[in-house]
Amino acid sequence: MLAKRIIPCLDVKDGRTVKGVNFVDLRDAGDPVELAWNYSRQGADELVFLDITATHERRKTMVELVKSVARQINIPFTIGGGINEIADADALLNAGADKISINSAAVRNPALIDELAKAFGVQFVVIAVDTRLNDGINTVHLNGGRIPTEKETLSWILEAESRGAGEILLTSMDHDGTKGGFDNLLLKKVNDAVNIPVIASGGAGSVQHFVDVFEQTNVDAALAASVFHYGEILIPDLKAILRDRNIEIR
Repeated sequence: MLAKRIIPCLDVKDGRTVKGVNFVDLRDAGDPVELAWNYSRQGADELVFLDITATHERRKTMVELVKSVARQINIPFTIGGGINEIADADALLNAGADKISINSAAVRNPALIDELAKAFGVQFVVIAVDTRLNDGINTVHLNGGRIPTEKETLSWILEAESRGAGEILLTSMDHDGTKGGFDNLLLKKVNDAVNIPVIASGGAGSVQHFVDVFEQTNVDAALAASVFHYGEILIPDLKAILRDRNIEIR
């Protein structure tokens, strides 16, 4: 069994880290490069940076931020937001990112997953999926959760895997920012159905929530933002408790 990963997520808007509840009401959480350095020192396994308005505002992701982060840290990091073509991904990879995350662009043009996997390798391609429960069915949402689609979440994830996704970053919009715990039912359903790593996102509010998500769903990684940004959970403490619960951690 692969060791589980703890991944702080930095949502970036206008060069600052921000955090909201259910994808709205954003508040400032600090400088992304400083936070990245701090998480690297604390023992985070990876980082994810999401330029949360890049797709919405049709901006390209921040290559300069990637360069700054790459100079500061020695752990892998993923960057997403506004990646619509091979050239966007290539620029980020050359700037120092380890992986790229695509969401809206992949749903609109699923062949982009095939192209990226072929160009860079499966391990480079993370498919981010923002999902919300509508009339009892989990459906995919685009543009930072602003636009609902007809796509059922699990069927989209299975298609993404078949096209060359190397990893799934699954965010429950219903749980995001609520600190009420991860959507473990959905995460288990997805994790049982795919053969690639799944990163749980949305809802972490306590150390117990991390214990629960690993014990109940067996996902490969758990991602959180505000509990790390505001010092409510310290990564060394979290990892110590996970080890005490016999959860293999890096």
